[in-house]
Amino acid sequence: MKILLLGKNGQVGWELQRSLAPVGELLALDRHSTSHCGDLRNLEGLAETVRVFKPDVVVNAAAYTAVDKAESDLSNAHLVNALAPEVLSRMCAAVGAYLVHFSTDYVFDGAGQVPWLETDPTGPVNVYGRSKLAGEQGIAKQGAKHVIFRTSWVYGTEGGNFAKTMLRLAQEREKMAVINDQFGAPTGAALLADITALNVQRAAPLTGIYHLAAAGETTWHAYAQHVLQTSQRLKPGLQYTVKEVAAVPTSEFPTPAKRPLNSRLNCRKLEQVLGVSLPAWQTGVDQMLSKIL
Repeated sequence: MKILLLGKNGQVGWELQRSLAPVGELLALDRHSTSHCGDLRNLEGLAETVRVFKPDVVVNAAAYTAVDKAESDLSNAHLVNALAPEVLSRMCAAVGAYLVHFSTDYVFDGAGQVPWLETDPTGPVNVYGRSKLAGEQGIAKQGAKHVIFRTSWVYGTEGGNFAKTMLRLAQEREKMAVINDQFGAPTGAALLADITALNVQRAAPLTGIYHLAAAGETTWHAYAQHVLQTSQRLKPGLQYTVKEVAAVPTSEFPTPAKRPLNSRLNCRKLEQVLGVSLPAWQTGVDQMLSKIL
């Protein structure tokens, strides 16, 4: 099996290199690669990479993820998140490849308190969400055999993440304020990578849209508290300056891009088809903390 991985050095891409390497011949690229074009801003180069390498599977872990910057950088967000996936789907259809693509809960409007189903109406509230939804639609339009995994609140051991920021601030400040009215499930890049590897090895890989996130739900405030408490348990010598972690509403942190309050995803469809039970969000977070501390 020949696998083309795009976005190899992102949080998800880093873990995908690990999970996909044993599965087949892996060509892992990012936008700086020179052997082949892995830059989603170069549509012709991207098409040529698929045409020349002729993969059996294309895994697209690259994306424009600067949510606030996207509000003033519409063209680049649309190019990377909408046009490039459509090109990948068209080329996959041409060479007979299977496309794995990652999307987001931001395709929904964030209303209500019920976890989103794959069949629920979409309604993104910011440029990033609209660009990701356009990518989903472009992929479907081109007709390649594909699966789209919608996920939320992704973190990894590589690069920056929310937990690392909380640990740093807890050592620098006496008081922290963290949002407590946005709900979701922190989802590890390792979990996304492992499910992807499991899926591409199936005799009949998944097709269509599936929600994929860790089990359970929390708020950013409760997430922060869990990170601080768990890190002290794992590394008792840690010294924190912080004395108070205040819970505040989203309105206390105005941002260029509106954030959805409900990022809960219903993942029963995926669990039933794959025959798996997705782990509680705390499990992955604790594993990540044990690695970075």
